[in-house]
Amino acid sequence: MSSPIPKDTVAIVGGGPAGLMAAEVLAAAGHAVTVFDAKPSVGRKFLLAGKGGLNLTHSEPFEPFVGRFGARAAQIEPLLRSFDADALRAWAAGLGVETFVGSSGRVFPADLKAAPLLRASLHRLRAAGVKFAMRHRWTGWAVEPGMGALRFATPDGERLVTPAATLLALGGASWPQLGSDGAWAPWLAASGVDVAPLQPANCGFDIGPTAAHPAGPGWSERFATEFAGQPVKPVALEADGFPRRQGEFVITATGIEGSLVYAASAVLRDRIAHEGSATLHLDLLPQLPPERVLAEVKRPRGSRSLSSHLKSRLHLGPLKLGLLHELLTREQMLDATALAAALKALPLTLQAPRPIAEAISTAGGVRFEALTDGLMLKALPGVFCAGEMLDWEAPTGGYLLTASLASGRMAAQGLRAWLAGHG
Repeated sequence: MSSPIPKDTVAIVGGGPAGLMAAEVLAAAGHAVTVFDAKPSVGRKFLLAGKGGLNLTHSEPFEPFVGRFGARAAQIEPLLRSFDADALRAWAAGLGVETFVGSSGRVFPADLKAAPLLRASLHRLRAAGVKFAMRHRWTGWAVEPGMGALRFATPDGERLVTPAATLLALGGASWPQLGSDGAWAPWLAASGVDVAPLQPANCGFDIGPTAAHPAGPGWSERFATEFAGQPVKPVALEADGFPRRQGEFVITATGIEGSLVYAASAVLRDRIAHEGSATLHLDLLPQLPPERVLAEVKRPRGSRSLSSHLKSRLHLGPLKLGLLHELLTREQMLDATALAAALKALPLTLQAPRPIAEAISTAGGVRFEALTDGLMLKALPGVFCAGEMLDWEAPTGGYLLTASLASGRMAAQGLRAWLAGHG
């Protein structure tokens, strides 16, 4: 069915952080705005991300902050200069949500919750006249890409909507149950938009065969049953292309995940894509120098078992001892020099990233080369893009949310300028 809206209405497709920020900017400028979303309510991924304490942004200086975006730092920089971490904190304060800087430099709401911020934002948007059309799944255009009415699948059948301009904020392909399933990618690609393949980012990995489970892939059943879900800490991780970093990660039934792994995930994922596997090295005793470790391993152990000796002299717990037995051969375990070297650089081979649906975020998407400076698609005038559907990635720590909000603002400003020139 055709469902008319005022001809000057701007359609924002996607009710995540980028889309809601764009709606705020456009409504404040006097535009009629309708936000369309496939789910019954907006901000679902935002709410889930804040379940364990909403990490809004990061307090580190601007230059290293921008550097977190790697190969896309140059394209992200102008977005962040328009809306940086300080601007985000001021925006939250304007919604009545105070923030604080944690010990890691990450910035959180004072109550650590996402819901109050989302509620305050929606209240302000509705007061500004923004309308919301829920259970509207975008399925493309009725005539040809970028032309004619937007098509939406709704519980009442197909709805056609013809806006003055369109802003797509459809997310990537992670957590598809919350609304971002990446279905848009082939539609835009078929319309002449340069779209980089969507890939998992900030993701876990499955490991290859191990000494204890040579048939592989994955851990031995005994190790997985005993240790899946447990964190490995303290530990330092290093890989080719990823400098040594200390932190922690978590054992999964098939491999590894967690903050330290997520930080290295782009490097590891790309190496697997090019070479078929990636090997990282774990320092299980980052607090001790190699010579101390070697001396303790070589110390006479008398009648004690090797495990008891390592537990006594190096304070190795069951999980780290389990990793040694899982990844080293019996000969390596009994060779003091080889064992000491492994304790400081234990090799672990990764076979594949976990599926994109499980990833925290997505790499790939609409390439910046396909966009104007105002984030309009060059191939589809009047159609703008923002958020995670753009071709960029960053580690966790507030970078993802900051860039999504900043891109929503930039796209909204670009849309305003385009409408002013086509009024």
